[in-house]
Amino acid sequence: MNWHLHFLGTGAAHAVELGSSAAVLERDGEPVLLIDCGPDTLDRYRVAYGRLPQAIYITHTHMDHIGGMERLFTRVWFDEALRGGIRVFCHAALVPWLQARVADYPGVLAEGGVNYWEAFRLVPCSRGFWLDGLWFDVFASRHHRPDTSFGLALAGSFAFTGDTRPIPEVLRHCAGGSELIAHDCGLHGNPSHTGIDDIEREYDVPRVRACCFTTTAAQPMARRWLRVVTG
Repeated sequence: MNWHLHFLGTGAAHAVELGSSAAVLERDGEPVLLIDCGPDTLDRYRVAYGRLPQAIYITHTHMDHIGGMERLFTRVWFDEALRGGIRVFCHAALVPWLQARVADYPGVLAEGGVNYWEAFRLVPCSRGFWLDGLWFDVFASRHHRPDTSFGLALAGSFAFTGDTRPIPEVLRHCAGGSELIAHDCGLHGNPSHTGIDDIEREYDVPRVRACCFTTTAAQPMARRWLRVVTG
């Protein structure tokens, strides 16, 4: 069984030429989980796979990470084969923020009679969630205020931090083995994101070697090999 992370976009919210920050976990070349859904994510996803995602994980609710959810709603609501079937996983602490940002506008359709979440299967989680027989760990990251941003890990395979400041103590717990770590990083750190200086200060050499950095400073990359979990 081969695992890949396919980056559909990387960089900061203003780096529109690099696409909205999003990635797809693939198993044997087939998409399993879309991580985040920015304004242009659906177009990039359909080019790559020819269809819409069946499962989405939301790391946090900045619009460059969830701006495509309104468009996705419209696509699935008017397709009875898709309506109510796409699972949206997010930490329970994010549900109020997600509701406020994408689902709470009065009258999601002009015709009325529709609740936003009827188009999806919202699956709140805390420690993690099951998908296709696999357990995904969910962990808190550091992006603005506490409990508003959460990464994702699959034991023995990968950890995806999303937007974060350094979290060495968290990664020691959820990616302390052979996992590849997809870590936020820019040239310079700021209150929202990790910088190269932060990496050098906060992480030891073995941990840095376990990382690939999702940053405008990195070489463009589409697919990264992830370690086999089972089989």
